[in-house]
Amino acid sequence: MQENSALRAFVAVARTGSVSRAADQLYLTQPAVSLKLKQLQQHLGLTLFTRRPQGLTLTADGYALLPAAENALASALAFEQRASALHSTLRGKLKIGTIVDPEFIRLGKFLSRLMARAPQLETELHHGMSGNVLTKVEQGELDVGFFLAPPGEGSGSEILAWRELTHFHYHVIAPAGWETKLMDTRWEALARLPWIVTPSVSAHHRLLERVLTPSGATPNRVAQVDQEACMLDLVRAGVGLSLARDALAMAERQESGLAVAENVRLPCALSMIWRKERAAEPTIRAALDTLDTVWPYRLG
Repeated sequence: MQENSALRAFVAVARTGSVSRAADQLYLTQPAVSLKLKQLQQHLGLTLFTRRPQGLTLTADGYALLPAAENALASALAFEQRASALHSTLRGKLKIGTIVDPEFIRLGKFLSRLMARAPQLETELHHGMSGNVLTKVEQGELDVGFFLAPPGEGSGSEILAWRELTHFHYHVIAPAGWETKLMDTRWEALARLPWIVTPSVSAHHRLLERVLTPSGATPNRVAQVDQEACMLDLVRAGVGLSLARDALAMAERQESGLAVAENVRLPCALSMIWRKERAAEPTIRAALDTLDTVWPYRLG
């Protein structure tokens, strides 16, 4: 900064003991350095240097002011660096579609690391079911979103790109004491039992339809819910069957005594989706780069 040029000249001469060496260091002429020293001394009303045969040496006043001058220049440099960094700091808003529970999608860790990478970036979360998130990402209402589908199938949309983050399984769960009703694990038999189903935009619905369609069976619907917590509560209350993720199914069997159909697993993958044409946008790029630190193992 221009207003610090006199301080730079003062510090350079103090360190080198020579106007000529200070001029070389500052890429200035000797007269220019001498003029800056003269102006600084006049402004302060103090003599900062004494001329000796070996060069210039600091006076007592000069020694007293040197640390303050060095600190002022260091602060000015830090200010300039901070200002420069702001030019490249990512700003804007990232709208993220979230699904199921925050712990499963590692939402807290994802947002924490995204904010560390781009502290000026504002995030806006919209919770829903996979199908709703997909539609909103397609339409541009969301920038990125979490999504559930069978492994390797992605979003099923030609305009969306996707990255699989983890694989897991859904299990068939039933009220406590229904173990005998789950003895016949053919899908035709399971479909005849009372089911708590979910809307067509949910991953539950798509996965269940996928396994029932070959046999022509349809679930015996007794209730429909759009929230996982509500679904689990109805299963605990003895209303009927539903699907639950690995961790939930095992936890509910342990804690609530729910029955889990043996050897019945529906493979699923958690992915993040975004519009292909927007992949190079800085906000979306930051989200995808952050994913690599939260889910470091790329799935094939």
